[in-house]
Amino acid sequence: MQKTPEFPVLLRLINERSVAFRAAVASAPSLDVQVPTCPEWKLLDLVRHLGGVHRFWAATVAAGPADAPPAERSGQMALTAPRECEALLAWSAESTELLLSALREAGPDRGCWTWWGGSQSPQTSGAVARHQVQEATVHTYDAQITVGAPQPLPEEAALDGVDEFLSTCCAGPYTWPYEPAVVDYHATEGHSWRLALAADGVRATRLPATGTMPATAAGEAPDAADASARGTAGELVLALESRIPVDSLKLDGGRRLFDLLLAWDPDE
Repeated sequence: MQKTPEFPVLLRLINERSVAFRAAVASAPSLDVQVPTCPEWKLLDLVRHLGGVHRFWAATVAAGPADAPPAERSGQMALTAPRECEALLAWSAESTELLLSALREAGPDRGCWTWWGGSQSPQTSGAVARHQVQEATVHTYDAQITVGAPQPLPEEAALDGVDEFLSTCCAGPYTWPYEPAVVDYHATEGHSWRLALAADGVRATRLPATGTMPATAAGEAPDAADASARGTAGELVLALESRIPVDSLKLDGGRRLFDLLLAWDPDE
């Protein structure tokens, strides 16, 4: 069964993906080039966004347990970013180090405010680190595709990325407003996940590495999923994050359920 990466691994991945992000940005001919996967942003906006996110979560983790986030939001923090490329990259590197320093100081178990309070993910600095791996990983892909050099998501980050997305962004005491359904996600690397959607809540579970279904309490195999998606872990993450079309995956059971999932807002 898949395990969540240890805290030091999460910190390493944040740093590695952030370094790769800046390398892609540094290779761009201009910071004014449009980001295809975030069409409302130019590359300058993307760098400011990720740096602002790093600074916001550094402040959030440093504040410890709280009922509300810091007064300054990530967008406000991004306004301090310079426009000139070399200075902007230095600001980005400083932003990453602020985040990593705050996480190292807090350790994995310290409580803090998070926007995913009702989800299956805990409100801890460790969960923040886990989510920030995905933030840096997906935005590195955004930067790479902007400069015409997209790379597959690193397997280590991508495998946890599927689990992290389903647990943090989907699962919780949320109302699924359609017919109850079960959706499975299968990574070609050998890991699988199940998302059970119902009016009284949504739950994400890891399935055995073989992709077989776990037995019920009575020892019988549970019902098959209503729909499933298969691809590399990186492709699954990019589809969940709306970076590539869901049709890029191998779908079984039709795509209507995936369209409903993509349009669904758990907070509504």
